[in-house]
Amino acid sequence: MVNKKIKVAELFAGVGGFRLGLEKNEYEIVWSNQWEPSTKLQHASKVYEANFGKENHSNEDINEVVTRDVEEIPDHDLLVGGFPCQDYSVATTLHNSKGLKGKKGVLWWSIHSILENKKKKPKYLFLENVDRLLKSPAKQRGRDFAVMLQSLNDLGYAVEWRVINAAEYGMPQRRRRVFFIGYHKSTDAYKRLQKANKIDWLTEEGTIAKAFPVAKTISLKEIELKGDLVEITNDFNKDGKLSPFLNTGMLIKGKVYTTKTLPNYDGPKTVLGNVLQNGEVTPEFFIDKNDMPKWEYLKGAKKEKRTTKEGFEYNYSEGGMIYPDALDNASRTIITGEGGKSASRFKHVIVSDRGLRRLTPIELERLNMFPDNHTKLDGITDTKRAFFMGNALVVGVIEKIGEELYNQIN
Repeated sequence: MVNKKIKVAELFAGVGGFRLGLEKNEYEIVWSNQWEPSTKLQHASKVYEANFGKENHSNEDINEVVTRDVEEIPDHDLLVGGFPCQDYSVATTLHNSKGLKGKKGVLWWSIHSILENKKKKPKYLFLENVDRLLKSPAKQRGRDFAVMLQSLNDLGYAVEWRVINAAEYGMPQRRRRVFFIGYHKSTDAYKRLQKANKIDWLTEEGTIAKAFPVAKTISLKEIELKGDLVEITNDFNKDGKLSPFLNTGMLIKGKVYTTKTLPNYDGPKTVLGNVLQNGEVTPEFFIDKNDMPKWEYLKGAKKEKRTTKEGFEYNYSEGGMIYPDALDNASRTIITGEGGKSASRFKHVIVSDRGLRRLTPIELERLNMFPDNHTKLDGITDTKRAFFMGNALVVGVIEKIGEELYNQIN
């Protein structure tokens, strides 16, 4: 029997990191959506279309698509996306027959709407977010993740999650993100997860554990999600200073099992020095001698008095950054402000044979394991290309989880 391709809808597609990772396995993207609300020129969407074509690609606010008709999104087996970390709380509304309404404009609820309203529901989910999601908001740690888990629970999904730092598995960037996989109760994978020993699933048998091995753990914390989404919004972890959600866990039938795991990897490692373009770098990436003091100040440790706009004086201190960046280690996390000439505490600076310089767009693409010049397009500046990579994910993580998810499905 030939395994058929798994049909995928890709939300919040950016410049296509999920697609690049999944298409290396037996997945077919049947629909994609990318919309940047704060900008008139839809640069990321243009880059996406330049690489993958315009067919079945939507450049429209996803909230408007799902409000108009969720069936405009073709049927798919797997829904994927790196959705923004926002406040997921819900409000009760009288005129809404279900009594629950997600905050307007919060993109989690557009995912929820697809899962709730599509006649043929996707059987699997593969989502990504910043690891802060597990402990936000600060006044009620873990509440947003609890709302999300309970909403998936209500819709008939089981979920497994893990915070993965790509560099701990030999990839070139220290980028920590939380990845989660959802299985609808109609699938065999759901039934396997339900029967499994929970520790074994999280450390050996589950999709993520197979893709990214961890050391065996024996401690497991159980949390019962009580109440509807409004009650969770109002009451979850009201007095807790810490989030109950650890870096690894699963949810099935309203019960959460969570534990702290440590990576178990002993393979090859790619470091910052491995991705450099040697000898091909144009002058604008080199740091001007006159700007050196500014870079040194921003990168250095500080203990100084500062004054607020209101005239209030306070003591300010921060530690020094490694400057220039070490070439024999994975790079620090790329941020959206990585591009442009201005001195910055957070931009990468490396030593080259011609002096200190910033990283090029190709080097930033390589740190996320994108093909060279994936984001190169007429009218797209180097600063914008750096911005895309600050928002992107490490393609190698998607590829490995995608491969194991495919095995799990088949």
